[in-house]
Amino acid sequence: MIRGLHGLFYSSEAAVTRTFIRDKLKLPYSDVGDGWLIFDLPEADLGVHPIDNEGKTAAGTHDLSFYCDSIKDTVAELKARGVAFKNEIEDHGYGFVTYFTMPGGVEVQLYEPKYVKKRARSETRPKSDKHARLRSSTRKPKISSK
Repeated sequence: MIRGLHGLFYSSEAAVTRTFIRDKLKLPYSDVGDGWLIFDLPEADLGVHPIDNEGKTAAGTHDLSFYCDSIKDTVAELKARGVAFKNEIEDHGYGFVTYFTMPGGVEVQLYEPKYVKKRARSETRPKSDKHARLRSSTRKPKISSK
């Protein structure tokens, strides 16, 4: 059973991008060694979009965005941490949207969805997990939310 999504940002400055996500976005992470941080998002969703007819988005393209409950509050909080936004918040129909660029040239969309999430992460896990004992008995990586 698929339980989540693991996404990747490819950056020309990977270590600096990781530091930005850790220090500016304040996402919790696991330090898996040698400077590699794996960030733990509380939930995810996945959409499938058609390619556009103007050739701006090719088939096979991937895109990752962050979403939040209040875009105005989140933008204000991130600006206070030094994050610069490319434009003002706009209504894109599915949600309120803006963009920022992380070190290494990684552009990210931030949005407040207008749609309602069907289930919280904790509600999607089965009550009886036959693998829970195995996971709890293995060494877990250090998790931090610095």
